[in-house]
Amino acid sequence: MVGMENHGSNEVLRVAFQGEPGAYSEKATRELLGGKVVAIGRPNFEACFRAVASRECDYACLPVENSLGGSIHENYDLMLRYDLTIVAEHEFRVKHCLLAKDGVKREDIKYAISHPQALAQCDNFLRGLGITPVPTYDTAGSAKMIATDSSMPPGCTPENTAAIASDLAGRLYGLKCVDKGIEDDDTNFTRFLLLARAGVSSFLTKKIPSKTSIVFTLPDTAGALYKALACFSLRDIDFSKIESRPTSASLLNFLKFRSQQKGRKTRNKADMPRFRYCFYLDFLEGELNENSQNAMAHLREQAEFVRILGSYPQKSRLVGPVATEVENLKTMEAVGPVSLDSLPSDLEEEKSLQIGIIGFGTFGQYLARRFSKQHKVRCTDQLDKSTDARKIGVDYFANYDMARFLKDIDVLVIAVPMVEFENVVLSLPGESLRGKLVVEVCPLSSYPKSILLRHLDQDVDIISSHPMFGPGVHDDPYSTATWDGRPFVYEKVRVADLRRCEAFLDIFGQARCQMVEMTAEQHDKSTADAEFVTHLTGRLLDHQLLPPTPVTSKEYAALCDLADMTSSDSFDLFYGMFKFNDRAKEHLNQMRDNLAKVERQLAAKEAYMAASNEMKNADRQRLIAETKLLLQEIAKSGDIAGIPSKEKGDNGSGKDLP
Repeated sequence: MVGMENHGSNEVLRVAFQGEPGAYSEKATRELLGGKVVAIGRPNFEACFRAVASRECDYACLPVENSLGGSIHENYDLMLRYDLTIVAEHEFRVKHCLLAKDGVKREDIKYAISHPQALAQCDNFLRGLGITPVPTYDTAGSAKMIATDSSMPPGCTPENTAAIASDLAGRLYGLKCVDKGIEDDDTNFTRFLLLARAGVSSFLTKKIPSKTSIVFTLPDTAGALYKALACFSLRDIDFSKIESRPTSASLLNFLKFRSQQKGRKTRNKADMPRFRYCFYLDFLEGELNENSQNAMAHLREQAEFVRILGSYPQKSRLVGPVATEVENLKTMEAVGPVSLDSLPSDLEEEKSLQIGIIGFGTFGQYLARRFSKQHKVRCTDQLDKSTDARKIGVDYFANYDMARFLKDIDVLVIAVPMVEFENVVLSLPGESLRGKLVVEVCPLSSYPKSILLRHLDQDVDIISSHPMFGPGVHDDPYSTATWDGRPFVYEKVRVADLRRCEAFLDIFGQARCQMVEMTAEQHDKSTADAEFVTHLTGRLLDHQLLPPTPVTSKEYAALCDLADMTSSDSFDLFYGMFKFNDRAKEHLNQMRDNLAKVERQLAAKEAYMAASNEMKNADRQRLIAETKLLLQEIAKSGDIAGIPSKEKGDNGSGKDLP
């Protein structure tokens, strides 16, 4: 990988930073890595992450916290979204300069333009000189405005305006430093992190003071944070930072998805707190130390989610490949600082993807309908699907014409049953796949992921995914609502072209899917058993067991939907769920045992009811017989009413009636 391999002495080191050339971020970059790096300004923080992830840059140097302004949360969120790791840190002392064009005196300056935060940090200085602050988008950008006399705020001219920026910006844009160190507080420091595609934790020794940054979430229970911190304090591991903030949308989707797999009790939205918090923690040890390993293992038992953002040396020290590359730069011929504000990809226009689908069965056609709304789609299948393809509006290629099918496509989606997956991958011409993105959409992900990694070259991008929805009988395939809110689980297994990857994933994002990023192994652990049992149950419920009724309950309607969904899937798909799930046979036996148990319970209940009725009948017959005997005895004794007889005419008073 570029940036984490040994560069030759003639190669440059490309580092992305946010802002215009001359920004404080560029100065911090050069302080940390030396003046010979090629510093490339990007319009925003995410563009820096993209530049490194797509291998256009080797590193990104980004601010994460300021001693006066606090944390820059956007970059913490981006570290969760992108698979980059921290390899170094640098504490940068922010010194503001008042920059103006040659010939402009201090008393001529009426306005000062800069980023609002920089203006606020120099407020007392500006008030003392009677200078009016005018906010702009960037510190170095303000210096560029004065140097080029372009896009300046109303009333501001190069003759009456100064910029508050770094001395580096002054040198780059040919401005003189009217005054320096004009900030009100001299304790203004910004902490920068150097991000790369691979870490340096293996180069940290016990003699190197180290730091590890992690992020984790905790269950909503009493004492959860106390228990989490105890994982470290019990082992005498010190912290340098701890902070909480609301969970990002992507991580919240991951946590919701995980909670839904735990059972019905956690599916109720009321069980999920409205605000979920991430905890960011820096502790002062390397992640590979035995003490740290034990603490992290303990934390993973407590937390719902844990991720190591990086383990790196403290206080601007460089180790491993980073240090080697910086040393190699020192041997290069002396050149001035090189600053750029664009990358080759900036010139590329956004274009629609050319997507190829192998396997044009029910699910392949379902995906093609959505893909074809925004992108060009072609398909191939072992069977002649030309008629189906024509109805949808996609191009069909015969199976024997695979080379022409693969030509010029950007993304290859393999939508075949898992039992056929490896044979299909082996049949593909490897040369034709180079530089393309291959996406699998199987219901289980670990097996197809392993096949793709085993048989595809390193220059083939891979996404492992599972759209957890499909073509139901009652769904309108052209309706956005059919995908709205439904989980799309994916893993960026190997991605070099990040723009293409994001463009493909954006198809599902724009359809308002619940985007859940997790590894294939995590996915299968969470869903494999549930998917198999779901499809098994649906196949057991045929339409004879579920006849149409004029009035249905929600439960009955859910069963009908389940039967409809599974009946539209091929048996090969179901067989793949069985074959590649180690617990499938156990579930079948359990289902069989449960059915036998229900049968036994029904038989026992039926026998009990029959015996109970028989006993009731016997008791009734005995009671009737006893009643008859009693009546006969009463009749013989003349005491029909059960009252002692009286003499005729006796009214009970001892007197005769008249």
